[in-house]
Amino acid sequence: MKRSETSSKNKMERKTIEKNRRIRMKALGFKLVSIIPDRHFTQPKEFLSHLDQIDEAASYIKILRERIQVLERRKAQLINSGSTGGGLMSPILTVKELGFGVEVVLISGVNKNFLLSQVISVIEQEAAQVLTVNISTVAQNIIYTLHAQVKISRVGVDTSRISDRIREIISSSL
Repeated sequence: MKRSETSSKNKMERKTIEKNRRIRMKALGFKLVSIIPDRHFTQPKEFLSHLDQIDEAASYIKILRERIQVLERRKAQLINSGSTGGGLMSPILTVKELGFGVEVVLISGVNKNFLLSQVISVIEQEAAQVLTVNISTVAQNIIYTLHAQVKISRVGVDTSRISDRIREIISSSL
């Protein structure tokens, strides 16, 4: 009689443990899906099954991994080119539009000849407000990353004009 009570008690414990495990997994799945940007999903989240949402999250993670690998390769190239050039490399400029914002990345040698204030004034003259400026040094290179927000969202900002004007500043100071 004790044996049957013990086995039924064990079954109940296993059922409870399994139920709690499923509840935790479901909560973790919802948490994972909640941090994935809506623009990544092919359909609205509400129309996808939980399994499809997890699959979309997995594909998003793969995309992020690939992006990290590309950025790591690019970083290694920049470090190698900076260490061989002795800091005399010509500046590299990228200007990207990010929704209602602009990201300007400028990579130059240690002995740069342009003023960062000139770059900031160009961005602000082109109807964007600089929010953050990050400066980091890697080997013989200085990386400037500027994030700006468009002042008037209806008008937007012309990234090619910003790029051209910054290139003028860089070329005139070389």
